[in-house]
Amino acid sequence: MVVRRNRRSGPAAASNFGGNGKNLNLKIAESATNVDIMTAEGHNVDATLLAVGRDHGHYFVRKTFGKPTHCHHCCDKIWGMLTQGYACEVCNFICHDKCMKTVVSFCSGVALQLIKNPVAHTWSEPSHIKRRFCCVCRKKTDDSVAVECEVCEYYVHVDCHDLAVSDCKEAATYVPNLDKNNNKALRAQESKGSRVDWNQENDGNKQVQHHHMREGNIPRDSKCVVCRKACWSCEWLAGMKCAWCSATAHAICYRQMSLECDFGALRKIMLPPNALTIPRTELPMKQLLNIQGTHLEGFNQQPSSPVKTHPEDSALSSVDEAKEREDYENLRIFDGNNSLRKHEYRTATVPKTASIQQIRDVALRRFHISDNPDCYYITQVLNESGEEELLEDPLPLRNVRRPEGRRAHIFLRYKDDPEKTIVKLYGGWLRVPVTFCSLSVTKQTLVQDAVAEALDRFGLDRNSASRYNLIEVSLDRGVAERTANPQENMLQLVRNLRKDSLRRYHVVRFYIQEKDDPHDHAVFVGNLPLSLAQRQYERILLRLLGAKEKPFTAIGPIYFEYGSLVITFNTAKAATSAVQRLQNAVYEEKKLIVLCLPNVQPHMLSTDCEPLLVLVNVKSGGCQGSELIKAFRRLLNPFQVFDVLKGGPLVGLYVFRNIPKYKILACGGDGTIGWVLQCLDIAKQDAACFSPPCGIVPLGTGNDLARVLRWGGGYSGEENPMDILRDVIDAEEVRLDRWAVVFHEEERSQPPTTSSVEPSPDAEQMMNNPEDQTSMIIMNNYFGIGIDADVCLQFHNKRDANPEKFSSRLFNKTQYVKIGLQKAFFERTCKDLWRRVELEVDGKVIELPCIEGIIVLNLLSWGSGANPWGTAKEDGQFQKPTHYDGLLEVVGISDVSRLGLIQSKLSAGIRIAQGGSIRITTHEEWPVQVDGEPHIQPPGTITILKSALKAKMLKKAKKSRRSATSSSTNTAVRPVRNEASPSSSRIHPCILLNIDSGPLMHEKNTSDEAHSASGANGDDDDEEGDAFL
Repeated sequence: MVVRRNRRSGPAAASNFGGNGKNLNLKIAESATNVDIMTAEGHNVDATLLAVGRDHGHYFVRKTFGKPTHCHHCCDKIWGMLTQGYACEVCNFICHDKCMKTVVSFCSGVALQLIKNPVAHTWSEPSHIKRRFCCVCRKKTDDSVAVECEVCEYYVHVDCHDLAVSDCKEAATYVPNLDKNNNKALRAQESKGSRVDWNQENDGNKQVQHHHMREGNIPRDSKCVVCRKACWSCEWLAGMKCAWCSATAHAICYRQMSLECDFGALRKIMLPPNALTIPRTELPMKQLLNIQGTHLEGFNQQPSSPVKTHPEDSALSSVDEAKEREDYENLRIFDGNNSLRKHEYRTATVPKTASIQQIRDVALRRFHISDNPDCYYITQVLNESGEEELLEDPLPLRNVRRPEGRRAHIFLRYKDDPEKTIVKLYGGWLRVPVTFCSLSVTKQTLVQDAVAEALDRFGLDRNSASRYNLIEVSLDRGVAERTANPQENMLQLVRNLRKDSLRRYHVVRFYIQEKDDPHDHAVFVGNLPLSLAQRQYERILLRLLGAKEKPFTAIGPIYFEYGSLVITFNTAKAATSAVQRLQNAVYEEKKLIVLCLPNVQPHMLSTDCEPLLVLVNVKSGGCQGSELIKAFRRLLNPFQVFDVLKGGPLVGLYVFRNIPKYKILACGGDGTIGWVLQCLDIAKQDAACFSPPCGIVPLGTGNDLARVLRWGGGYSGEENPMDILRDVIDAEEVRLDRWAVVFHEEERSQPPTTSSVEPSPDAEQMMNNPEDQTSMIIMNNYFGIGIDADVCLQFHNKRDANPEKFSSRLFNKTQYVKIGLQKAFFERTCKDLWRRVELEVDGKVIELPCIEGIIVLNLLSWGSGANPWGTAKEDGQFQKPTHYDGLLEVVGISDVSRLGLIQSKLSAGIRIAQGGSIRITTHEEWPVQVDGEPHIQPPGTITILKSALKAKMLKKAKKSRRSATSSSTNTAVRPVRNEASPSSSRIHPCILLNIDSGPLMHEKNTSDEAHSASGANGDDDDEEGDAFL
């Protein structure tokens, strides 16, 4: 059973539930197969949970509008001179007189109590959000500080957060008992030897994905899927949108939509919620989603003042005070003992001649309680200890006490029956076909009795009550949970909730939940020391956890190269305790990265589903990644989108390890892409999908691999993320050759030995540590030695000294120009390189021309889209180069001026050779770079060999090529004026995480996978043009 979690605590809350006796009055809310039950908030809202009446909880009053106004229901203008329409006093909902009977939008004051399965929001930082509307008060968010949900586009003013509805997207809904019900007959057939179609579904038991409709804030120019008319507005909160399939509709039309959501255009790459579980922990949803923490804990836990929550209750002006002295009384209303202790109250102004009934009705409205008023009464607070006295008619306020000259304090109380009460038990997490059952509980009813009776009402076996828990869920300012003691008295539990706070009581639920958790409690731990033994990692974890014995059941896999590992626990409690202790732990002056991981059930995926694993580097592209990751979380399942700066790509690859077929979308520069491919080489050894294809969203400076694969030269921020995902679906698979660059240093001269017998050269080689002399790096794009690497190295040194300045592509390019000019006029350190190095290609010594640099190309794109090789056409000596032909191209750079001409696309380099094996011998130190990562290489040999590590990439289809000049696809190289300044793909975000491009320790050979015919044929003519995009 899965628990929806964002354990963002607010004060506890309350609602009625329970169970007992044989003469129980059962009240069942049927599932939303009945269209009339569905509401403006979608399938997750049930109108039967609260008796709100025809007005849907609104407090409508006639109003005269001083400017042109539209109806929030039908979107038409409201015409007339005086009292043209109606407005709700609580949520500012405006409508025609004729539309009041058909309103489907619930008032914000009651919407919180109508949620069937609460899911807490993950709030952003408070800010002024432009061109959006608050989902509570329906006013613009421009002029007041507001927050937004990172997952579902729910916007709310900070002052309105008390009434925010916790109905975020339910992203993990896998239920084991439904899985068994769906497959019971099929498994029986399979056991008898029959062939079984695991994709067939039993209509009586299948887990249907419903639309998750949200009102307002829909995209510009949205059309209603029912009437095909415009349903958006920039002037008011209008229209409905499904958070899963993005279908939009009018509020009066959406109930004609199909109940089942098919995820729309993204169905093939969506990770369906019914195939995912998340841990049942007390951890907040932002931690489960691996989202950056916000500063909203204060407003989530500290109740807003009455002034903020209700501006109309602010301190009275002098005129108001004079009026109060004459005819009105201003009251401070408390809804329980806990409210009095915390001084949380609501203010209300009533006439001094008001009756008990009038005061009671005003108090109920102030706390947004929609219930039978006859069940409540009013008392006055006598002192701070909570003593109270009943107020009585005819003039209850005549003798009310005002302590120390302050305003009168009164209690709103519930008329409790000491013998019995009615409570509700919800079965939402069991996915039963009813929402809740109402049961009568007495003094003898225990929690376990209520659970047994509820199971019977839900159609389950009441004798299995010991396998279930009763969970008290509070919806006040988030979602908080508590597991009730089976021996706890149900009647007393409910009475205590009412006595502490009536507002909280009305937003508390009791849910039935299975004790057995289907989730695999895996915790990812990163930022540990590199390349330690398993026992050493275990000792470190035990020391940080403060435990003598291992609290975890298993450790592994261990990613030695990155100092990361996964530990598994038996219970959610143990996993939660470990996360809470480790999340702030520091080892060797590094704060650990600790994540609770979701669990995918691959057998729940359809055969045509290839979920997309999205890996985003939020620091790339001038921090464009932060907006992109938010958009992808809203379009897809948020648990399939990962920030690589929090644990690296290994976190997402581990979560997807059991999925037989999936795709990857890497968002970042060439360095991020190389990092993802390197992690994939490590993780795929134990994965069900050995080589998932990888697409690219270019966020770096050069983005050469993205250019070759048609993904463009850089993400501008103007492209629609939905279009990017559609491109991924339509993209074709191609192969990318990868190469091993082996650096072997010259042997240092050995000191003279005291022995009379000199060791043989072979013996000396055996005694040397090969790790001190040899290292290897996997190359995807290109290798450089000489002038190109020297410019790259100086750029990296400057960036490392002032990283905050290098956040713009334009600034990066200007720095390259500046360094290049310095090299041209003042520093020619690579002069005569052709005389000082030796080059061999496929075992043949190559005579070098007069050059200052050598570039070895795997791609026809280098330095931000330039092509040093020149035209891609074949000639008599060389083959037409591609990124999957098994050959490398060797190009010479004569000087810095030629380097500038190449990067300006005005010239090409000097073709030297083409082959499958390159060897460069040096006798002095030289700057070198591999895929934009520069360093100084000591004297020795540099060998480039074809690696057994292959990669499948996604190449964007021609029909969806991004906007580029038509001339860029010509076969001949043409000058491009807009790209005159040089650039490079050397801005590697992985440096920010101290990711070393040193020896790759995972060198297991893999079989060469067959190359897709569609990727190998038909694209050669456009290879060069694609690089210039």
